[in-house]
Amino acid sequence: MMLLVDIGNTNLRWTLADGPEVGEVEVVRHDGGIPLDLLASWERLAPRPERVLVSNVGGAAVAEALSRVSRAYWALEPEFVATRATWGRLRIAYDEPSRLGVDRWLGLVAAEAEGEGAKLVLDAGTAVTFDLLAADGEHLGGVILPGIEMMRASLLAGTAIPRITAEPSGEPWARDTGTAVAAGSLQAVLGVAARLYDQCVLRTGETPRLLLTGGDAPRLVGQLDRPWEAVPDLVLRGLARVGARQA
Repeated sequence: MMLLVDIGNTNLRWTLADGPEVGEVEVVRHDGGIPLDLLASWERLAPRPERVLVSNVGGAAVAEALSRVSRAYWALEPEFVATRATWGRLRIAYDEPSRLGVDRWLGLVAAEAEGEGAKLVLDAGTAVTFDLLAADGEHLGGVILPGIEMMRASLLAGTAIPRITAEPSGEPWARDTGTAVAAGSLQAVLGVAARLYDQCVLRTGETPRLLLTGGDAPRLVGQLDRPWEAVPDLVLRGLARVGARQA
């Protein structure tokens, strides 16, 4: 039994897995540590995990906190997964593969295992990342944008625009300034998604599967104008596959 932990910039996601299939996913804000309610949940885990596998882009403080908990609860050293240049058919495009975030790499590991065909992975979190994967497992590269909240916060911090009090209605246009900022942050992500989707068609000659994941994915649901599939546990699926193969 593996405890799988995905530490993002803001949230921590976790689940249990016995092999490459993941269980129900729990999500908490970590604030650089392990929240008390999560400690209580882990203390009651049965069966006890035999391995703890971790994807961490959230920093050293939360990683160290997790390590202390893992040693105290289960006498286990967490296995912090790192990006690899190749994994099965997957081949990373970066000249220095270690500079590709491990969460993006694990998303690609899972995407490559999601059946045949090209894939476009859209991970909407604190940052928004896009990664293109050809049908033969070649990673074509990626794009990174500020996340929806980061776009809004940066504009509000540098201007006298009033605080955003309402989310856009789904229309591309807004009728007040704050909502226009909110709509703009969504339209930026949606526009890049559509453009990269179309570029993937031109580059690969086939229609990609657009896999949507990340904490802000629900904000994009219903507004993407290309076919999409929600895979909220994509990184954990990749982590499960890595753990199963290394068993």
